[in-house]
Amino acid sequence: MEKHKYTGKTKEDAILTATIDLQETEDNLIIKETLNEKGGLFKSPKIEIEVIERREVIKYIKEYLIKLLKNLGFSANIEIKNKEEIPTYIIYSDNDALLIGKNGKNLKALSIVASQHILKETGRNFKFIIDINSYKEKHEKSIESLAKKVAREVASTKIAAKLDSMNSYERRIVHNALTNNKKVYTESEGEEPNRYVVIKPKED
Repeated sequence: MEKHKYTGKTKEDAILTATIDLQETEDNLIIKETLNEKGGLFKSPKIEIEVIERREVIKYIKEYLIKLLKNLGFSANIEIKNKEEIPTYIIYSDNDALLIGKNGKNLKALSIVASQHILKETGRNFKFIIDINSYKEKHEKSIESLAKKVAREVASTKIAAKLDSMNSYERRIVHNALTNNKKVYTESEGEEPNRYVVIKPKED
């Protein structure tokens, strides 16, 4: 993953130089300020930035995951998809179940390790998703389907329904699935790690 350095009297000047040199828009660059020298009586101000192209980071993450999985004893292929402009790395391994772990525990750990490594390398949070044989996608659809089914029952009976305990990611899926529902609304209740979503009927 190549890192480029540019300087200017202002950060904007340095970024402009970077976009012209790399022929990329600013949105496609990961920019980190590495030096900020104030100007003086006989000295001009100087800003230095470190720039990494977004496509380089996307490529690097795939290479890092393959190497990490190999060190863990897994043989894997990785497909990259863009979901709402967020790169998603779908792993197909020789032991998907073990990589996923109970309730996705191992997959979550893998995601944390990879995110921390990329943060260390780039100095910035870079949003990406790791999935294993579309486990997350199927899990999301399963939760959405359950939420909508329970919502229909609540709308019909006018009786609130409590879902099983979920982590924050899963609760967000439920909230998002029903956010525009005209007959029910959702609230998270309880204490971690046993917080849950309650689907409640709206007043007529």
